[in-house]
Amino acid sequence: MSAVTAEQAGRRVEEILDRLAAGGDERACTAAEELVRVLMDFYGAGLARTVELLGRPAGGQHEAQPQPAPLSGLLGDGLVSSLLVLHDLHPEDIPTRIARALRGVQHSLESAGFDETTGVLRLRLTGSTGCGCPSTQEVARQAAVEALACFAPEVTAVELDPVAAPREPALLQIGIGPPDSAVAAGRSPAAAT
Repeated sequence: MSAVTAEQAGRRVEEILDRLAAGGDERACTAAEELVRVLMDFYGAGLARTVELLGRPAGGQHEAQPQPAPLSGLLGDGLVSSLLVLHDLHPEDIPTRIARALRGVQHSLESAGFDETTGVLRLRLTGSTGCGCPSTQEVARQAAVEALACFAPEVTAVELDPVAAPREPALLQIGIGPPDSAVAAGRSPAAAT
């Protein structure tokens, strides 16, 4: 059985509700929407309890210690993470989830800033991009978009900062022999004649 993403499931639910609404049976549409809400509440409560149980420190540990391995495993899974975000249960903040998503991308990317009001995430390439051509950069951007969909759906757009062209080396002028005695004394060469 193939894994369904939160995005795919959400689209499918919307399609079914739209079909019911188009059928003209308002009672059936209202009942279907209520059913979806009840199931969401039920699964959300179950997920909240799971996160709570997995996140509890084991016998006598302080909460300042790292997260238990089972919770870390759940937070690193795209499907589970997207469900936790959907139900507003994910214990990590947005920057942490963005960083987690970018670690899973095979391109060297880092966040250059996230605007929570617009949902725009700016990224910069930190490693080699192969040929450096725009199509390679677009592949890296698209990989980030796909990873962020599960871990940080608050990101609605991804912009890639342009890659800076390598600087040309500075030309070093090397003179021949020691400086002229007139120039060295601070006089202009014309005044010395």
